[in-house]
Amino acid sequence: MTKSQKRYLPFKRLIDIAGSLVGIILLSWLFLILIIIQKAVDPKGPVFYLHDRVGKGHRHFKLIKFRSMRTDSDTYFQRHPEDYKVFVENDYKFPAGEDPRVTKFGRVLRRTSLDELPQLFNIFIGQMSIVGPRPITEPELRYYGDQVDKLLSVLPGAMGLWQATGRSDIKYPERAKVDLEYVDHIGFWYDWYMVYLTMKAIFSREGAY
Repeated sequence: MTKSQKRYLPFKRLIDIAGSLVGIILLSWLFLILIIIQKAVDPKGPVFYLHDRVGKGHRHFKLIKFRSMRTDSDTYFQRHPEDYKVFVENDYKFPAGEDPRVTKFGRVLRRTSLDELPQLFNIFIGQMSIVGPRPITEPELRYYGDQVDKLLSVLPGAMGLWQATGRSDIKYPERAKVDLEYVDHIGFWYDWYMVYLTMKAIFSREGAY
């Protein structure tokens, strides 16, 4: 990372704080609507889902999302080991539209990327950034080889090159290459370009399953 990129990081953090706070305030009505719908279709299940991810400096954190899966999803693979093999072989996801853990309302949340909105709280408290490499799980680190420290030298992001260029359509090792490319080019204008590309991908629903 160059000196100019390092100088940009504190400014980037200020943008993250301001942007996430404004987003939480302006979208509070949408949060409320989604919470009401979630409780209406599944009264007993939790509204949010917390998933362990690896952040900057190899510090783990809980990624916050609107729950799109069944309440027993965490133990699903224990009961269906054959599906776990398919899951791992397909880069830690099921083929498009074939995830048996996802609820009907969850499919709507995923197709519209609304399940990602609670990540604004991760951004506000400093676990994530608005723009950065996608947050990954511990098992996925093996795909980054000797570049793990480079990947974890910056905060993971809600928006980024992976999110903007196909998301679930991009598989390893291309995923790792895309994530590391962001670290090489991090900067103010590059971040805004990623925001533009990500919003374009969201509205086109490209790679959202």
